[in-house]
Amino acid sequence: MQGVFFEGETFNAYQFVTELVRGAKSSLILIDNYVDDTVLTLFTKRSHNVSVTIYTKQVSKQLALDLEKYNSQYAHINVKIFDKSHDRFLIIDEKELYHIGASLKDLGKKWFAFSKMDLSMSRILEKLAENQ
Repeated sequence: MQGVFFEGETFNAYQFVTELVRGAKSSLILIDNYVDDTVLTLFTKRSHNVSVTIYTKQVSKQLALDLEKYNSQYAHINVKIFDKSHDRFLIIDEKELYHIGASLKDLGKKWFAFSKMDLSMSRILEKLAENQ
């Protein structure tokens, strides 16, 4: 599966990622250097038993506050500092890997492509574990 969303297709892009989030059965891992409260809102669409870990390059004071408020009301989201990735990835249930050209907070603002990658997840998960 692969495709392109064009500038202005904000809702379609958001809906696409929402369906990925809703389809998760056990876990979601997001690698995205630009996370804000809109990304947290997206994760309210997950099932309550689905864990979420976000890898991002920094946690601003605003994001820390947003995360604190989110975690006080919804199932906990774990955020880890990670600055080794330029691209954005969404890993679903440690089985499916999506490469997403835009930051989740910017879906549909400009053209971006996405693709489901047919790769073994073990190497990627090992590399993430090394950086914890």
